[in-house]
Amino acid sequence: MVVQTALERIAMDAASGNMVFPTHAQLVLRVQHALDDPDCSIERLSRLISAEPMLSARVVAIANSVAFRREGRATIDVRSAVARLGFRTVRTLAAAVIVRQMEDMSQVPAHRALAEQLWEHSAHVAALARVIAQRVVHKDPDTASFAGIVHEVGGFYLLSRAASYPGLLEGGLEEWDDEGQAQVGSAVLRVLGVPQEILDAADTLWAGYLSYPPESIGDVLLLADQLAPVESPLSRLAGTGHRGEPVDIDLAIDTETLKQILAESAEEVASLIAALNA
Repeated sequence: MVVQTALERIAMDAASGNMVFPTHAQLVLRVQHALDDPDCSIERLSRLISAEPMLSARVVAIANSVAFRREGRATIDVRSAVARLGFRTVRTLAAAVIVRQMEDMSQVPAHRALAEQLWEHSAHVAALARVIAQRVVHKDPDTASFAGIVHEVGGFYLLSRAASYPGLLEGGLEEWDDEGQAQVGSAVLRVLGVPQEILDAADTLWAGYLSYPPESIGDVLLLADQLAPVESPLSRLAGTGHRGEPVDIDLAIDTETLKQILAESAEEVASLIAALNA
């Protein structure tokens, strides 16, 4: 089967709303829906989170990470962790759990290995996006981190369906360029109901055009993707490296400032990545 035809079918399948999630991911989607309710209380949200062990563990782990703990005492319960993090950060963590559990949908060991590499890339991008948004572009770090977590969700869905299209990943995947990623990625993001700001950021990433100076969450995502030490395995299969033509980071951030930011934030990035991977 021609790769482009397979990608079109996968995108149509996602857009139709026929996506199937693992059971645990369904519980996390309930958390996402609760977060959409402006009257949702910490007590209600904490009860929903406590019903999903993986999400509970991540919420507590992130609350005790360097990025959020600061000088505060360690927290050991979900409610205290939610209160420390805030609903927006919890939304990011819920998305992370959904993305991670999409790995389980890949039935072929080789495809699952690619999904694990894709997660490592996503975790690095999310952590770097948070730091860049906070210290360079001065945008909301929670939104940037959320964008980093979900920016490759189309790739995860592609890997989960690859077994149904023999040969899709065995040869070249040149069609998985910016257009191919946008085709599948935007469909999956819409099914997940992500905010428009995240869709816009993903569009900026897929288009590959960085503003100078960087000013949007999309710009943050581009910079984080370029700086991530772990490359997307799908970009590698497509022969595009880190999103095709690299952005000129020197024009966006002067070299000394970039070095200082990365050095000062190294512990924060490592802590976030460790918590996301817990």
